[in-house]
Amino acid sequence: QVRLEESGGGSVPTGGSQKLSCAVSDDTKSRRMLAWFRQSPGKAREGLVAFDTGSGPVAIADAGHGRFRASHDSVNSVFYLEGHGLQPEDTAIYYCAAAADLSVWGPYLLLPRSYTYWGQGTQVTVSS
Repeated sequence: QVRLEESGGGSVPTGGSQKLSCAVSDDTKSRRMLAWFRQSPGKAREGLVAFDTGSGPVAIADAGHGRFRASHDSVNSVFYLEGHGLQPEDTAIYYCAAAADLSVWGPYLLLPRSYTYWGQGTQVTVSS
């Protein structure tokens, strides 16, 4: 069983930065495929970055390239997402997710259906 809890959301001015955290509680303590997603009102959930806790980032969406960076603190089991140069279109609920195993690969890494465990999300609002 994996439990995820995001934190760090809030209001950010245009051009600002924000760092989100996801506390990962994993009974198995095993290597995991984690990811950050976001969802804006009226839009589908969008994958930003996928991260293998054993090797590092494995996929990043065009929307996140150059502005979003994921990292993982293996000692404290915290998964991070840093965003820079944020724009109003980055306003969304941000979710972290964990896959059930490491079979997720390639084009499936940023698809919501590839992930079994989800946090409750944290709202990020970028004001213009």
